[in-house]
Amino acid sequence: MSKPRAVILLSGGLDSATVLAIARSQGFDCYALSFDYGQRHKAELDACRRIASDLGAVEHRVLSIGLGEFGGSALTDLDLAVPDKQEPGIPITYVPARNTVFLSLALGYAEVIGAWDIFIGVNAVDYSGYPDCRPAFIKAFEQMANVATKAAVEGEEQLHVRAPLMDLSKADIIRMGARLGVDYGLTVSCYQADEAGRACGICDSCRLRAEGFRAARIADPTPYQKKNTKS
Repeated sequence: MSKPRAVILLSGGLDSATVLAIARSQGFDCYALSFDYGQRHKAELDACRRIASDLGAVEHRVLSIGLGEFGGSALTDLDLAVPDKQEPGIPITYVPARNTVFLSLALGYAEVIGAWDIFIGVNAVDYSGYPDCRPAFIKAFEQMANVATKAAVEGEEQLHVRAPLMDLSKADIIRMGARLGVDYGLTVSCYQADEAGRACGICDSCRLRAEGFRAARIADPTPYQKKNTKS
């Protein structure tokens, strides 16, 4: 019998790489989907390609969409600085409606290839305060997906949006990924990595990543820029 198919949202960071490994370990044929959405750097897209190949994705697609044309985020507007410390509330690195758009396109992809599962690496423990990384959002999107698609309305199955990292700490995620054979040296998490994929060491994403490796007691393979090496 053929394996069930799943669409995996792959950003190039350690969370999405871990989710791809989880989906593979659960017996899914994995179809990875990444986005060139106008982000500050393309190093994460190079990371996506490396991860998809290393973890055996059946297919990996990169879609170009114009979220950067709207701006409104330090990740898509070069006039806005990426903060070097954690901010109260929802930070300027939040990209308006990003996960809603990403999941919508993943839903279309899933319907075409006959997949009933979409995996996303959102996390409500060690996360940056984004509203589209919360359980209520994932639940609401799944409910919408099951009334908005031909596959769900006419089919005998329900679509599932799976967020297996939702309740895990960053250290727990890293430990799980290490057990599943994830090479975190292939990943890029930094909000302002250079063209070679080297991390700044000071943004919120770098902080969470570094703290996660320390707490997991696993060597951090992250390459850092010389001018901003971590302390």
